[in-house]
Amino acid sequence: MSHPVIQVEKLSKSYRLSHQRKESYVALRDVIAGKVKNAFAGQSLLRQTESEEFWALKEVSFEINQGERIAIIGRNGAGKSTLLKILSRIVSPTRGKITLEGRVASLLEVGTGFHPELTGRENIFLNGSILGMSKSDIQKKFDEIVEFAEVSRFLDTPVKRFSSGMYVRLAFAVAAHLDPEILIIDEVLAVGDSSFQKKCLGKMGEIAEEGRTLLFVSHNMETVQRLCPRTILLDNGQVKAFGETVTVVKSYLTTGSETNSKRSWLGHPKPPSNAIVKLREVRVHDEGFEIKQSFDIARPIGISMEYEVLQEGDVFTHSYNFHNEDGVNIFNTHDVVSEGRTQPRKKGVYTTTMWIPPNLLSEGYVIVGAAIIKIEPFTIYFQEHGAVSFNVVDYLRGDSARGQYTLGFPGMVRPLCKWETKHQPTSDRN
Repeated sequence: MSHPVIQVEKLSKSYRLSHQRKESYVALRDVIAGKVKNAFAGQSLLRQTESEEFWALKEVSFEINQGERIAIIGRNGAGKSTLLKILSRIVSPTRGKITLEGRVASLLEVGTGFHPELTGRENIFLNGSILGMSKSDIQKKFDEIVEFAEVSRFLDTPVKRFSSGMYVRLAFAVAAHLDPEILIIDEVLAVGDSSFQKKCLGKMGEIAEEGRTLLFVSHNMETVQRLCPRTILLDNGQVKAFGETVTVVKSYLTTGSETNSKRSWLGHPKPPSNAIVKLREVRVHDEGFEIKQSFDIARPIGISMEYEVLQEGDVFTHSYNFHNEDGVNIFNTHDVVSEGRTQPRKKGVYTTTMWIPPNLLSEGYVIVGAAIIKIEPFTIYFQEHGAVSFNVVDYLRGDSARGQYTLGFPGMVRPLCKWETKHQPTSDRN
């Protein structure tokens, strides 16, 4: 019978956020005077520092049994990464208690876990030693790790020269093959090619079958539902739900989006972003750019994303994904046609609009996720599930695929397809 290998009791983590307040007008004499006073008194007249306490986690409690595959989901800033860092013993909690039974291997973000000056070969042995393995045990796994990671040509190269994809391949191979009892994987697998992601998912399935425990953070709800029977939903640092994945994912995708055809992050302390670009707003609108909640099935629907480029020179593109209220992926779309997708971006605010053709979606509730992605190497700059939502309505005018049929019409899409019927008289066939 399985038993708990991870026990989290009333776990909380707080950070002190500092804000600098500037005076609206500062004369040159004030600058000079402020510097002089600051040198002697250790305090500037020109900047006053204010701080506030931010709770990344608040009273989080749960238990995970041996051999379970558990997903952790939630919006940006929900506390997922903080929780994993505490479980990986990278940071300490402010309050609460965690109990871990067995060795823990973590793959949290590109750039952690390996020493950049050491080669791939040396880092394999270093990580094995950290996990408490002997040199002979590591050597038994060595060839398997290298083959899985597909980095044999670069094995004696310092990992600081690895691409992000190479780094992730080797880091995952080491974490998965050195027999930890608990494996913790963050969204880092979003970096890399699709074939390697499939191989990683297969390996994670094998890990659970071997009786080892897996914690998996992802924004990909299809992967979560395929890999993990149970899921934890974090919201504002608290466990909002913990149970069957299908039920929790549905709650995640629908909560707070029932009438939200416009969503803005202007002034938000943690907008979906990275160092290069941040999301400002997503809105659903008709042909006249009027924001609406319900749309005629026979009319086009526009989805506009407004974002700000913070760092010049990067090349990236836009992406949307569409789910129904049961968490089923209707379709995804990437911008592969606009001119800007191949051009290095300048700083500034951009707006991109994608149009859903008439008579494509079926009736019902649609949830839209927005993302900025880099194609080569594939990298997710940010991804916001449940950014906005809207309803599709068939008004039974006979101009949709329903025609004059009025009973239940199943399916996630309802395209108005072209049909051709030809009549061949019986006499012509003889």
